[in-house]
Amino acid sequence: MTAYDPDNIFAKILRGEIPSTRVYEDDETLAFMDIMPRSDGHLLVIPKTPCRNLLDASPEQLASVMTTVQKLARAVVKAFDADGVTVQQFNEAAGGQEVFHLHFHILPRYEGVSVRPPGNMGDFDLIAEHAEKIKGALG
Repeated sequence: MTAYDPDNIFAKILRGEIPSTRVYEDDETLAFMDIMPRSDGHLLVIPKTPCRNLLDASPEQLASVMTTVQKLARAVVKAFDADGVTVQQFNEAAGGQEVFHLHFHILPRYEGVSVRPPGNMGDFDLIAEHAEKIKGALG
């Protein structure tokens, strides 16, 4: 397996070198909005410590990330009155991973509504509004 690249985009977000719309942060994890949302409220959860993906993550990294994933999944369901939630996680290029820092996608879902196609930049003002809705649902 390839070594962790400290210059990946999520590592740069963690260091504040690239802007992001942060929704939640604790000592071990960070949650921020996806800039190419496939549903309203689509966000990402990452560990603050280096690991490429599930295959090299420590049990401690996984435990802290999954705790945050659950917290944010509940918040997006509440914030967007969603019928459910999809949690996605990809490992290595063959598994669909594009950014090689462990991350989980959280997407609010509705009966009979498909997610939007990947790769389309979102409206940053709308993304910021969605972030505020999620923050409000966390309280």
